[in-house]
Amino acid sequence: MTADTSLRFREFKMPDVGEGLTEAEILKWYVQPGDTVTDGQVVCEVETAKAAVELPIPYDGVVHELRFEEGTTVDVGTSIITIDVAPGSGDAAPAAAPVAASAAAPVAEAAAAPAAQEEAKPQGRTPVLVGYGVAETSTKRRPRKGAAGTSVPGQAAPATVTAVIQAEMNGHGGTAPRPLAKPPVRKLAKDLGVNLADIVPTGPDGVITREDVHAAVAPAAAPAPVRPEPVAEAPVSAPVAAGARETRIPIKGVRKATAAAMVGSAFTAPHVTEFITLDVTRTMKLVEELKADKDMAGLRVNPLLLIAKALLVAIKRNPQVNAAWDEANQEIVLKEYVNLGIAAATPRGLIVPNIKDAHTRTLPELAAALGELVATAREGKTTPAAMQGGTVTITNVGVFGVDTGTPILNPGESAILAVGAIKLQPWVHKGKVKPRQVTTLALSFDHRLVDGELGSKVLADVAAILEQPKRLITWA
Repeated sequence: MTADTSLRFREFKMPDVGEGLTEAEILKWYVQPGDTVTDGQVVCEVETAKAAVELPIPYDGVVHELRFEEGTTVDVGTSIITIDVAPGSGDAAPAAAPVAASAAAPVAEAAAAPAAQEEAKPQGRTPVLVGYGVAETSTKRRPRKGAAGTSVPGQAAPATVTAVIQAEMNGHGGTAPRPLAKPPVRKLAKDLGVNLADIVPTGPDGVITREDVHAAVAPAAAPAPVRPEPVAEAPVSAPVAAGARETRIPIKGVRKATAAAMVGSAFTAPHVTEFITLDVTRTMKLVEELKADKDMAGLRVNPLLLIAKALLVAIKRNPQVNAAWDEANQEIVLKEYVNLGIAAATPRGLIVPNIKDAHTRTLPELAAALGELVATAREGKTTPAAMQGGTVTITNVGVFGVDTGTPILNPGESAILAVGAIKLQPWVHKGKVKPRQVTTLALSFDHRLVDGELGSKVLADVAAILEQPKRLITWA
């Protein structure tokens, strides 16, 4: 061996990309074994319960091994990729796992050298939260499982430390060795109810493959090739037989987190929803004028922009609505800032990124922030940080032609405004029935901290501004 494997092979572990999340699904690998990578290069995309995130590698080197296949859910802290940071320094491979104390003395001596190499790593760079760089720290490298397995009938066992250990255990009444298989194969066997100990491995060094598992289920039939779960924008449903009357879709990722949050919100915060129908003809005229304004050139100008601005002005006039309920401390927390959430329907599910300190932004700045937020959400690149810390939210159900709804609060927020479709309708204007642009707004709020009077004032102020948009100037 020409290089210390504890220094040469670096393990990149699944980071916590969302403050407290415990797992993430590998959606797509951008590299394969043998590819050269550099510090900061994105190597894969993962999906957490909050968003899809691209992971950069903190090493220079060559990809030695991808630990999991696409579509696999991996716990935070688990190694997902091995990088050879000193390629060309020899044919060394990552060391085998340390030998158990009950193994025979000659075996322990044979494994002593590799085990010693795993004792500690020098000062190095450890991945932390995505987007926060890497931290200089002293760490220990998790010992890696041996690459060899049980011998296949009719074939000599490989001359490796693992093979010797297994031979000693089998020959001296020890416990049978654990069958060798990658995590996705173990999961497949579990799902199919197959005991790995009953399978004769055909993979290299006695490793059980997917084909081995399928052969154990239907030994008379040739195993069909198994494809990893496709990485798709829309939820992937399990294959169903022809004529089946049901399709089952796994609940995971963003949709799973959204469901849990909505159930928690609906049965924790007492919701009250109020409605108002109003004439927004003047607002629609202002939208057209702003589209032609040179100061708004290149920006996304639509009714949502003015509705967002109207809500911010209403919050300024009624600051008590921008609050949160602290159950642990039995306090109402008044927020001196407004992080305005915008509900966005994406192929992966509903997400609510927010514009930080939206109350400080000018109309052009708010338009730019809204445009960037929507574009990022459509691309599936919204980061977990962009969805944290919201205080109030707008959901635009009008884009689907819906008149209104009763929106559910985002956990930790006090109010959410639903905007219905804007339609040309007959309306009494200046004593005469005329066709006017009309919409309906619905405001849901947490009745523990927002009473009917406060909620009504906020909704009435938003409506008054949209009916007479000049109030954006006089009230601001």
